[in-house]
Amino acid sequence: MNPSSTANPLLVLTGTTASGKDSTAVVLAERLGGEVLALDSMKVYRGMDIGTDKPTLTERRGIPHHLLDLLAPSESMNLRRFVDLAHATVQDIQARGHQPIAVGGTALYLKGVLHGVFEGPAANLELRARLRTEAAAHGMAALHQRLATVDPASAARLHPNDYKRIERALEVHELSGVPLSVQLGQWAQQPSLAADVFVLTWPRDELDRRINTRVERMFDMGLLEEVERILGSGGFGPQSGEAVGYREAAAVLAGTMERKTAVQLVQQRTRQFARKQLTWFRSMTAARWVEAREGDSAESLAERVLSLRARV
Repeated sequence: MNPSSTANPLLVLTGTTASGKDSTAVVLAERLGGEVLALDSMKVYRGMDIGTDKPTLTERRGIPHHLLDLLAPSESMNLRRFVDLAHATVQDIQARGHQPIAVGGTALYLKGVLHGVFEGPAANLELRARLRTEAAAHGMAALHQRLATVDPASAARLHPNDYKRIERALEVHELSGVPLSVQLGQWAQQPSLAADVFVLTWPRDELDRRINTRVERMFDMGLLEEVERILGSGGFGPQSGEAVGYREAAAVLAGTMERKTAVQLVQQRTRQFARKQLTWFRSMTAARWVEAREGDSAESLAERVLSLRARV
């Protein structure tokens, strides 16, 4: 992506799960002559529609949507591939004279699209094998403590049981001599493309209500049947299987969890996920916040976005 491109610069609408991003993006696309890109790590999977709240054809209202249904759930998407697809799609939309509108709450994908992909040193299999042997012998706490010594910022950010990311942080430091946190900070300073970023947010109580209602609707609309179809046609991969709601639905199908318990657990996990999203969005210093209120519609939220955008 050419960072100097200013023709119809990308409009990004992000926010927590259940914030109404998709419906608001459709209204924006109608007003601006736009097309929508989904920046969502789970909406790339075919057949994962109900649990990801993927907009239906009716809800898209004739607006072209991109980066949906790219893979079977058993397959995997990596950040580099997604970012390359997103950048190419933005360029194609701009070349047609249309407004690209990116919508989604996956922080990693959003950061990758806006700032590019931090490559870092290539994986070293010998080093990784040594780290895994050390973790098996002394426990994860030992590796996390070592990371705290060489890269305290990364250690503070990572859960002590997040082996994959701890391993990578130690690997980057050992191979480059520079802490991963330092390299990430340098990498994220300059955007890789022109973009106007808006964060859609709700009061906490209202957001919790929206989340709880959405989860109940997912189960009522056939989440269990959706999971049953996926399990019968290749199953989930390591990435798609992490989507909130699908593991719980599979447990209900297996008879190891009651439906009511599953609904409550998915509601709780989704609320927790929304809190994490908000924490990350607050780090986006260039973003402008759209404060939604009870009773707001997609049309009123879109008007608020356009009003803020016009002030630049």
